[in-house]
Amino acid sequence: MSAQHKNQVRIIGGQYKRRLLKFPDSLALRPTPDRVRETVFNWLGQDLTGQVCLDLFAGSGGLGFEAASRNAKKVVMVEMAKPVHAALKANASLLGASHVEVILSDAERFLARNGQQFDLVLLDPPFATPLLNQVLPQVIPFLADDARVYIECAEWPDLAGWEVLREGKAGTVKYAVICRASVADQQISGQNAE
Repeated sequence: MSAQHKNQVRIIGGQYKRRLLKFPDSLALRPTPDRVRETVFNWLGQDLTGQVCLDLFAGSGGLGFEAASRNAKKVVMVEMAKPVHAALKANASLLGASHVEVILSDAERFLARNGQQFDLVLLDPPFATPLLNQVLPQVIPFLADDARVYIECAEWPDLAGWEVLREGKAGTVKYAVICRASVADQQISGQNAE
């Protein structure tokens, strides 16, 4: 059972380890469970130094702050609910996380205006929406050459053109780290050449 209290999320690792972050009441907020975040950052690596990360459906901020805690160069958190956005900004300030940028926007509007490239994209939209299927193709132009994408969902989206690097399940939650199929092919052929 998770050690999370209502409206709090605990950072699992890195420089902000054990810090508790509060977030407002919202039916749409469903923080990624502690053990899932721990597994995911074991897959992604405990040191994200130099990486630029996008948390496109920031919510409680659990995933984005985990990336920030592990020395990501920059973490962009996108949140469309004003009270939740305000809480994310307050938590970034509380942590002294000057490398975290919190943007008030919906995901698709942010992507339409975005000009940045990302090494890691975190996609954990509300489950009862088609948002994951909608934004997954929209993030492709903003992925760095060897970028990884984390997805969390109740049902897998269409993953044509994607390679699943790691996947897991916790109760009704499915989660995976994926990359563009051509990137996975290059990584495999590079390993075979060694």
